[in-house]
Amino acid sequence: MAEFHIKDKYDLNDFIALIDVLRAPGGCPWDMKQTHESIKRNVVEEAWEVCDAIDENDMDHLREELGDLLMQIIFHTSMEKEKGGFDMDAVADEACKKLVHRHPHVFGSVQADTPDEVLSNWDAIKRADRGQQSTSSVMDGIPRGLPGLMRSQKIQDKAAKLGFDWPDVSGAMDKLREEVSELQEGIDAGDLENIKEELGDVLFSAVNVARFFKVDSEDCMHAACAKFIRRFRYMEERAAERGLKLEEMTLAQMEEIYQQGRHDLEGKEPVHFFGE
Repeated sequence: MAEFHIKDKYDLNDFIALIDVLRAPGGCPWDMKQTHESIKRNVVEEAWEVCDAIDENDMDHLREELGDLLMQIIFHTSMEKEKGGFDMDAVADEACKKLVHRHPHVFGSVQADTPDEVLSNWDAIKRADRGQQSTSSVMDGIPRGLPGLMRSQKIQDKAAKLGFDWPDVSGAMDKLREEVSELQEGIDAGDLENIKEELGDVLFSAVNVARFFKVDSEDCMHAACAKFIRRFRYMEERAAERGLKLEEMTLAQMEEIYQQGRHDLEGKEPVHFFGE
């Protein structure tokens, strides 16, 4: 039996100790087998589940998901501690030092009275820090593991702050149309590699349009997914009421119900693309 004191209420130190026990000999075979590499995507998944809880405005769910995200942080730290590397105190120490360093308007004499001024100072300090370490690009601090739309927006924001940007949204829209046209050329030519490249350019250009309206492209995509799911569930339910299964229906039959869902769920007029 693993040595962990079961109690009615736990604190952060208990959480750290529990992960250590799960990783130790006699603990959990699955936990013992994991590496930084094997669970690295879990951090992203748990972070997005935190976002879902926030979108739902469900604080009980948020508390649960924050715990799952914190577990990932503790888990990675536990693996390093086993190798004689850093522990949670070292993580907290570095995080606190970074926050103090990047808040000179709170802990120093720098003036920053608005959120925009704070962000401007923050970016300047980050650039200066990277410059002290090596010759680097402003793009170096953008994580490769971010979701694609979010990464695209951060890349474009960085470029825009240095003046590399369209004067207004019309330039971004013209670029989007140009990329859609080039995608069509790739489709017409049946060139798969070109199609993949141009699809990426279309998505990148669409993100640029969103940025001009200060709209988060990742949120837009999540909203589009949620809308499709609502309509698809509507289609499943209406089909079931008719005693039908989707896989037994024609595309035109499914699309008829799907378009009716546009009207019933969102008040939009049906737009039919497929005939009988």
